[in-house]
Amino acid sequence: MLNEAIDALNISPDGIYVDCTLGGAGHSREIAKRLIGGRLIGLDQDIDAINEAGKVLEYYSEKVSIFNENFRNIEYVLDSCQIKEVDGILMDLGVSSHQFDTDSRGFSYMLDAPLDMRMDRRNKIGAKEIINGYSEQELCRVIREYGEDPYARQIARRIVEARERSPIETTGELSDIIKRAYPVRKHREGTKGHPAKRTFQAIRIEVNHELEALADSIDKMIGLLKPGGRIVVISFHSLEDRIVKNSFKRNESPCICPPDFPICVCGRVSKGKVLTKKPIIPTDLETESNPRAKSAKLRAFEHC
Repeated sequence: MLNEAIDALNISPDGIYVDCTLGGAGHSREIAKRLIGGRLIGLDQDIDAINEAGKVLEYYSEKVSIFNENFRNIEYVLDSCQIKEVDGILMDLGVSSHQFDTDSRGFSYMLDAPLDMRMDRRNKIGAKEIINGYSEQELCRVIREYGEDPYARQIARRIVEARERSPIETTGELSDIIKRAYPVRKHREGTKGHPAKRTFQAIRIEVNHELEALADSIDKMIGLLKPGGRIVVISFHSLEDRIVKNSFKRNESPCICPPDFPICVCGRVSKGKVLTKKPIIPTDLETESNPRAKSAKLRAFEHC
């Protein structure tokens, strides 16, 4: 959703913009192209993305600054740049194609690789530690809450039974265990997608604290916007989208007074307006060329 994101940012040539999830730097390159006297700050917690972005954005190096940081640390990054307010913030959530397709990163249930799933490899806890260290109850909670898998309890039990024989080391081992946890009739009927898809999503979210980081960041990002500044977020599953939707709504209508009060007495003031009452979704043409974009939803908010 490159064009939709760039349009939603409403880029001013002399503005200051933050790409909180550099990835392959596709969005950042398009932002940088449009800047004349402006500045782009790029963040990513994945060092591979930082290295790739440096190459992609080399031509624009005079107006681009890159930081190997989680977007939770946006205030620290902007302080280090002596920037108080910005004109736009972009977040493209989830896993990058590079992360999915690189065997050694351990994100994909389609590849047999060491269990990892860390976006920031400076972190000590990866998927292997969670799969082999969490209790059955903790695994069940993670798979149910973050993967929304109806067979979370069975999957957690199978994982614990398997690791009692020997530690689970690879994505292939974990994928096979999950498949065996599904009822036989579901294999006959065919499940919606690979049986391991939801569990891998859940473990990845737990490893990287993705939902916590998102929930902790949106309010403060809105607070960093100049009047008329915009935040644009692309999410890829319902849990992310719900956080974004509710955060934007709360910032647009923060009043907590009972509905029957004639006037507001709580003193909470709107910080802006939601620009996307319904999320923008990819075109059929984009999903044909990039099936991974199928679940994407774009939401935008403008600071008042």
